[in-house]
Amino acid sequence: MTDVSSAPLHVGIVLDGNRRWAKEKGLSTLEGHRQGSEVFKSIALQMFDRGISHVSAYVFSIENWSRTEEEVGYLMKLVTKAVESYLDDFNEANIRLVVLGSRDKLPASVISAIEKAEQNTKKNTGGTLALCFNYGGRQEIVEAIKNIVSKQVPAQDITEQTITDALYQPDIPPVDLLIRTSGEQRTSGFMLYRAAYAELLFIKKYWPDMTIADIDVALDDYRGRQRRFGS
Repeated sequence: MTDVSSAPLHVGIVLDGNRRWAKEKGLSTLEGHRQGSEVFKSIALQMFDRGISHVSAYVFSIENWSRTEEEVGYLMKLVTKAVESYLDDFNEANIRLVVLGSRDKLPASVISAIEKAEQNTKKNTGGTLALCFNYGGRQEIVEAIKNIVSKQVPAQDITEQTITDALYQPDIPPVDLLIRTSGEQRTSGFMLYRAAYAELLFIKKYWPDMTIADIDVALDDYRGRQRRFGS
């Protein structure tokens, strides 16, 4: 077990490499997503034991709608199954589940599963798991601006806090450590506003190959950094 005294408050993860992992093993793309989901459940639960209070994950971006109809359909069913079948585990661990993103275009079954999970875990206090689903970082800011405009907030009264309060799930704090797997070195708009001063860590492993030991290495790396915040 790693030292929890200096753990980041919020760790965000871009779960990348499911499809390439499957291809290299001669498996279907869908199997890659299924395995990635199982790995995420296991790792996420253990991350809260490391003293992390918020874990967020990029599950489905608004750009992912361009994938094949079969893959998109499977991902919709997978997230529904995941939030329903994992609900007892997260409740037992006292973890709150929230979903960040637009409900636009989502099937009714997905929306129902999301709302049920959020409602059934809303009183849990052991940590918050935030799934970014049908999410885009620019989209989140656009919708925040629309929200502010709809409230007719005078321009001179708009501050950074005004924007923060208009984001999806505004109680989610800034990202301290942002991890992306599969070797890609970009954030793809993940937590765009909240990740302004996040420490970035890019890992070559595909997401389905990740273990909690890899997360512990990432946390040790984070503890060794000096966060300057522009100073």
